Amino acid sequence: MTTSGREINEEVSAISGVVNRIGSHSVVELHFALKLEDGSVVDSTFEKQPAKFTMGDGNLLPGFEQALLGLPEGVRQELLIKPEQGFGMPNPNNVQKIKKEQFAQDMELTEGLMVSFADANKAELPGVIKTFDEQWVWVDFNHPLAGKTLTFDVQIIAVHPADKVSD
Repeated sequence: MTTSGREINEEVSAISGVVNRIGSHSVVELHFALKLEDGSVVDSTFEKQPAKFTMGDGNLLPGFEQALLGLPEGVRQELLIKPEQGFGMPNPNNVQKIKKEQFAQDMELTEGLMVSFADANKAELPGVIKTFDEQWVWVDFNHPLAGKTLTFDVQIIAVHPADKVSD
């Protein structure tokens, strides 16, 4: 019978009473589901491979990381993330008025349609059509989750100090 490193780690933790908790530079492996207030799931790893990242490496928004600090290995918890700690509040300056003639003639414009633009560095910049008339199209370049209160459902699988990571 083979024993995985995780099983040994759990046994040692159980015997020694040591619980690995998420710190500011921990390497964390977790499952998550990001949910809107109505309960609809925006993204989830529960049916996939768990996410693995180092706290502070920029993979998670600071507000999400702050909510994870101190959570112990093995816990499953729902964390409420207010807009200010998540994707921020919508910025009215991120709604741009663009001449309708700049859109392809054959493009059927509809409210809510996501359209891809290129920024000054030729990077993709998605925008959502808010409204339009005969001459103008108003495009919202805010993050789609800006202004939303989110539930961050997490299951912490493993927590390691940054210098003790095994793949």
